[in-house]
Amino acid sequence: MFCRLTLVLAGMSVGLVARAQPPSAAQTLLLRDVRLIDGSGAPPREHVSLLLRDGRIEEIGGAGMAAPKGVEVRELAGKTVMPGLISAHSHLGLIVDDAESSATGYTPENVTAQLKQFERYGVTTIMSLGLNRDLVYELREEQRGGRLGGASILTAGRGIGVPGGAPPLPASADQIYRPATVDEARRDVDELAAHQADIVKIWVDKGHGTIPEMSPAMYKAVIEEAHEKNLRVAAHEYALKDAKQLVADGVDVLAHSVRDQVVDDAFVQAMKDHHVWYIPTFTVDESFYIYAERPAFMHTTFFQEAAGPQLTAKLNSDAYAEKVMGDPQTEQHVSDFTTGQKNLKKLFKAGVLVGFGTDSGALPGRIPGFSEHRELELMVGAGLTPMQAITAATGENAKLLHMTDRGTIAVGKRADLLVLDGDPLIDIRNTRKIVAVYHDGRSVADLPGR
Repeated sequence: MFCRLTLVLAGMSVGLVARAQPPSAAQTLLLRDVRLIDGSGAPPREHVSLLLRDGRIEEIGGAGMAAPKGVEVRELAGKTVMPGLISAHSHLGLIVDDAESSATGYTPENVTAQLKQFERYGVTTIMSLGLNRDLVYELREEQRGGRLGGASILTAGRGIGVPGGAPPLPASADQIYRPATVDEARRDVDELAAHQADIVKIWVDKGHGTIPEMSPAMYKAVIEEAHEKNLRVAAHEYALKDAKQLVADGVDVLAHSVRDQVVDDAFVQAMKDHHVWYIPTFTVDESFYIYAERPAFMHTTFFQEAAGPQLTAKLNSDAYAEKVMGDPQTEQHVSDFTTGQKNLKKLFKAGVLVGFGTDSGALPGRIPGFSEHRELELMVGAGLTPMQAITAATGENAKLLHMTDRGTIAVGKRADLLVLDGDPLIDIRNTRKIVAVYHDGRSVADLPGR
């Protein structure tokens, strides 16, 4: 697990680290007689078999589908298969030693181990949405060349904030752009384009009046420059006023819930008219206070293996609970969470494009792998059905990220699959009952709790 790995020097050869941990070969096998949730939102299909070959889904048939000669068969009657989860908002290299945020943690070993943790929890693709050192581009190329395992990397590179502004996290100078002028911001976008970043990230947040906020003139310039370079823009935002202006100025993705107030009908219509995606990230606000309440999930192996021993101990301590309960901001975080849930219900019901992400990896309490399964539960708590939440995290997120080769289970698509010992349409928490993970057609070992 990433938290228990020793960090390496930032200058260590990326290639050496990556090649020391190559992904296993794709398998040719038949998964026989499963309940299939295909990620499209269509009703589940019973007694389905899937033939996986060369990392792809070659054939889909019935329970009696014959296996080609020499192909291994996995008999999975009673199991459910769904697409691998896709996170459109996660982070890499910001946490070390199980429990601490760090400005020096963005190393090949730390990032690689986090990618492996995402993967074994069934999160097969992530968008690392900002605060990346340029090392991320090298790791992405290693992965594309088949020399690096873990969740597939998409990246916003460093992302763009302003001097002294959001995000208020430990980060080295080469992890974020902080332009002071519009011209500098445009140059930063050009540099991201030169690196072939998958999206541009901006932070628009004044931290309840405690930090400087990016001006509308600057983020409008970033959006314009990015669109000229055929790049889309995702914005960290908090307030409805900012969200409205961002939508009017052409932003493509709102990367968090609007949380300062319930959204109005004009905003809902603007989101629909401009085809802007909305990522709720409920685990962001919940993570500030939920562990002090000692919820039942904290006692599970599924949670504890993701958190690691140091963070688990910290979150279970009386000192931590007292600190949270005594923090004057805790009440605000609870209010933000509640407002965010109301807003998702209203936006989703109106037909706004809803994606899936968690901000996992940004702070210790936002735990890679576990947070994604918790987010599904919280989306259902906000009013979505289990099928709608799963579809947001699979087929819809693939659309958000313009990834046509994954997100749904269909012939020719990547074999990114979760095999579950339970039906998540009955109880969304059954996504945690992972029997197997297949990523690009290969079996992922060391599953949580096993």
